[in-house]
Amino acid sequence: MEASSSGVTNGRTKILHPEGRVDLQGYALDMAMQTDGPKSDVDFSEILNAIQEMAKDVNIFFDELEAVNSPCKDDDSLLHPSNLTSTSDDASRLEAVGEVAPEKNRSNGLYFRDGKCRIDYILVYRKTNPQTEKREVFERNIRAEGLQMEKESSVINSDIIFVKLHAPWEVLGRYAEVMNVRMPFRRKIYYLPRRYKFMSRIDKQISRFRGWLPRKPMRLDKETLPDLEENDCYTAPFSQQRIHHFIIHNKDTFFNNATRSRIVHHILQRIKYEEGKNKIGLNRLLTNGSYEAAFPLHEGSYRSKNSIKTHGAENHRHLLYECWASWGVWYKYQPLDLIRRYFGEKIGLYFAWLGWYTGMLFPAAFIGLFVFLYGVTTLDHCQVSKEVCQATDIIMCPVCDKYCPFMRLSDSCVYAKVTHLFDNGATVFFAVFMAVWATVFLEFWKRRRAVIAYDWDLIDWEEEEEEIRPQFEAKYSKKERMNPISGKPEPYQAFTDKCSRLVVSASGIFFMICVVIAAVFGIVIYRVVTVSTFAAFKWALIRNNSQVATTGTAVCINFCIIMLLNVLYEKVALLLTNLEQPRTESEWENSFTLKMFLFQFVNLNSSTFYIAFFLGRFTGHPGAYLRLINRWRLEECHPSGCLIDLCMQMGIIMVLKQTWNNFMELGYPLIQNWWTRRKVRQEQGTQRKTSFPQWERDYNLQPMNAYGLFDEYLEMILQFGFTTIFVAAFPLAPLLALLNNIIEIRLDAYKFVTQWRRPLASRAKDIGIWYGILEGIGILSVITNAFVIAITSDFIPRLVYAYKYGPCAGQGEAGQKCMVGYVNASLSVFLISDFENRSEPASDGSEFSGTPLKYCRYRDYRDPPHSLVPYGYTLQFWHVLAARLAFIIVFEHLVFCIKHLISYLIPDLPKDLRDRMRREKYLIQEMMYEAELERLQKERKERKKNGKAHHNEWP
Repeated sequence: MEASSSGVTNGRTKILHPEGRVDLQGYALDMAMQTDGPKSDVDFSEILNAIQEMAKDVNIFFDELEAVNSPCKDDDSLLHPSNLTSTSDDASRLEAVGEVAPEKNRSNGLYFRDGKCRIDYILVYRKTNPQTEKREVFERNIRAEGLQMEKESSVINSDIIFVKLHAPWEVLGRYAEVMNVRMPFRRKIYYLPRRYKFMSRIDKQISRFRGWLPRKPMRLDKETLPDLEENDCYTAPFSQQRIHHFIIHNKDTFFNNATRSRIVHHILQRIKYEEGKNKIGLNRLLTNGSYEAAFPLHEGSYRSKNSIKTHGAENHRHLLYECWASWGVWYKYQPLDLIRRYFGEKIGLYFAWLGWYTGMLFPAAFIGLFVFLYGVTTLDHCQVSKEVCQATDIIMCPVCDKYCPFMRLSDSCVYAKVTHLFDNGATVFFAVFMAVWATVFLEFWKRRRAVIAYDWDLIDWEEEEEEIRPQFEAKYSKKERMNPISGKPEPYQAFTDKCSRLVVSASGIFFMICVVIAAVFGIVIYRVVTVSTFAAFKWALIRNNSQVATTGTAVCINFCIIMLLNVLYEKVALLLTNLEQPRTESEWENSFTLKMFLFQFVNLNSSTFYIAFFLGRFTGHPGAYLRLINRWRLEECHPSGCLIDLCMQMGIIMVLKQTWNNFMELGYPLIQNWWTRRKVRQEQGTQRKTSFPQWERDYNLQPMNAYGLFDEYLEMILQFGFTTIFVAAFPLAPLLALLNNIIEIRLDAYKFVTQWRRPLASRAKDIGIWYGILEGIGILSVITNAFVIAITSDFIPRLVYAYKYGPCAGQGEAGQKCMVGYVNASLSVFLISDFENRSEPASDGSEFSGTPLKYCRYRDYRDPPHSLVPYGYTLQFWHVLAARLAFIIVFEHLVFCIKHLISYLIPDLPKDLRDRMRREKYLIQEMMYEAELERLQKERKERKKNGKAHHNEWP
């Protein structure tokens, strides 16, 4: 067994702390076991009692020292010289040990003016704000809760007032117990399984071989990162009655800065500012303008004049910048433990998931690039593209009414070659691979999340430990019922009230989805109208490429509509979520997330679904076109197929959206912060730049968006949808996603560390509802890729032709030689004289052969005009349709079976983690036994002193 920073004596672990404290119970047991002769209960009790008596003096000294350092004096002398807002009479207690508050603490902007009380939270307001009475009541209640307060005027503008809050040890302890904050109480002991000599020799040889290899460049330097103690300790919910069980080196640093800020925020969210059930909480004061901002402080500057390699990091923010947010470390792993310590578990889990997703994109991007390169290398040998390029004598029918001219099939040679790059023999394999990849990604993420949850002590963190939203408490405070888990009364929402709110919310969601469909309908009308306009354009470049121009402009307009509707969807989703009155913050986030994802997913992908599955499918045939509102002829696919339109849609939307998102995430805060610094320089001059305290510098940064990590998750989830749902039509999507994510990680890191105020740390067990959304996208991707391959691409028609109608029919072959004549077989013949009056082209086609054309060709499987049933479906059409349906069924069942098999074979917990958890459970039981043994020894000693008999007692 190994125990970090601990000694092992006779099989028992003795916990040694850096300041020399010893686990008294374990140490007494060790001493009792080391004595010669039989071990008696009296000897153990005497040893333990003696050690405890010796520790009293030491504890008294530490208590006195902590009592000196913990209280602080709230001073408003800068604002009101005659009125000090002191929270306690003993706040100015003399320093018993004669220590002087360090001058560094006073100047760095992280402490009160006395240099002792650390600032846990900042509130900002303006003197000219009319909400003075609410603010005074709120601050009076803050002091009544035990928080200490100090005010400072802004260096730039004397109208801006900063309220600095500090939570003393008593307040932290009381609310940490209420919030079930888990704190370390004993170091972990890691169990190493026994290995055989042969395996040990192999391990030595492997280690020696690894020593010859170069050092892994992606790993972070362990000497740079601090040893985070809480990762090596067992934790338990903090309890003041059992405070002696916890590892407390210094009360000032026992709760880290993120935890202190979380506790203070919890208090502020439950303080009243007026009489009334809804007049409660800091959020409402921020909404009505009583306070301009509220945030915890960053831990100093993220830059330093000295090198981190020679002088070390000045603070955790500086360390995060150097080893995570700097562009020079883009290829290295993320310091997840440090991210969690500084920003909290929820943000740490987001970056853990983002890093895992990015790493899993490497094989997908490699295979997608291989499929694309396979299309490039086989382009010259593709029989279909050859026939298209050589078909100078095949004249295609116009693709729109009147203005669209006849065209040679060979004019679409370039588009046929581009289509082959994405639609080739490797496409089906890649679609199956991506469906399996999505399952493997999610299954291995569950294993990775389990390891992180164990390391970060989130295994036992359940929803019942979450806090009830203040808005829910205020709304339903009159109705209470007992919580079945905690046994305490809590606000209760009636079932009928909840159902009625959900019905109204669902109706709003349905209405907004109808708005999205209406927007798509408008894009469809634009496409069918514009194709005729571009066909009559005076520029030959646009006139000859009218369909491509229509698709490109429609995609750009669709992107603009998407961005505009997103603003509306956000407001509607916020309104509907608040109307539902969720009980906890996680329920609120899940409800809001589901609505926004539905809105944006439908908004972003509706046009793509139209192009993939509806474009060119219901147009009819020449002479009997289907029309929209009996006026506009529906748009047809390009002579080379519809897949090129789908590729353009996905490529343009994916590139534009990722570029726009990256600009809005980093570019916008950079511009805002630059503009703020520019105004400061104009007002105060550059010489005042370095004299700003920390709260002033943080106030000038941009606040984190109101919805936390929602935008970051939504961007990546939508990208995951693009990467999987239509990946059969665009194999380069994983590569584009990988390149974007490599940049995205550092952009987000740089934004969190340098451009945003420090967000409030919060706990989370997993990525929440996003995991269920990812699973849904994975299932949807199987269905959509099956339909894309069967319907949108020409894979099935080519396969049917090769085995049934081509030169190799009946021979069981499907090579390129078997595709001879496929293009001619896939085109039907139309008699030009059968055109409708409104569809008859302006040209008669005499420019091709000198005489008016009599026939033209179009993409379909129909009988010729002089057959018994003119323009009826041929037998080949029904064979192709049956093959498409059969492929969809076989593909879906095969891929779903593979997905479920992989899910079954991959356990959610790694074996070594399961063993560690069982070992921990066993050790905790041993600790409980030792605690019970100590209690029995005390009872025996008391009975012995009282002279009572204790025969036949155990032990």
